[in-house]
Amino acid sequence: MSDAQRQEAITETAVSTQATETVATDAPVLTDATAKTADRGRDGGAARTGDRRNQRRPRRAPRRDDRARSEFDQKIISIRRVTRVMAGGRRFNFSVAMVIGNKKGKVGVGIGKAGDTQLAIDKAIRSARKNLIEIPLNKNQHIPHDVHVKLASSEVMIMPAPGRGLVAGSSVRTVLELGGVKDVTAKIFSRSKNKLNNARAAILALKKLKA
Repeated sequence: MSDAQRQEAITETAVSTQATETVATDAPVLTDATAKTADRGRDGGAARTGDRRNQRRPRRAPRRDDRARSEFDQKIISIRRVTRVMAGGRRFNFSVAMVIGNKKGKVGVGIGKAGDTQLAIDKAIRSARKNLIEIPLNKNQHIPHDVHVKLASSEVMIMPAPGRGLVAGSSVRTVLELGGVKDVTAKIFSRSKNKLNNARAAILALKKLKA
């Protein structure tokens, strides 16, 4: 082999070696995370080795429409913002008075106090459920007789009035309406504007009814 042929062979060998090194350098380096991603891509995302994030994810809370509707209707009769002066300044709370009833003879009055309005409403509902009473109504949802009650500064009288419907005012009407009482007349003799006391007086009057 001549010197020219030997030099040409050496040159071809060097070029091929350089091309092989270039291909090896340009090849992507597969780490563990890249390998898992590639495997997950080939498997369509079904295989997740050691991944428990889906198991730890909390379930979605049911929507308000999905929850069972309560049998009791509710109505707020009074909501007040109460201010208390402390050493560091003023502190605001909310006081909510609420009446609940199923319009079938069960009714209750409750009060709730909290720093948040929604929390105060929830407390008032729980308090009213604890204080539910059952009204002795006949088959026409009429009360059996008259009743006259005085509670604190509120004085209330409730009388049956067939054919007149529900004639009452203030929070007494709310109590009678949610209690399911029909054809009745209520009279507030006191000048008290306290709706909570009027509602409690109506509850006390309904308690005194005898079938």
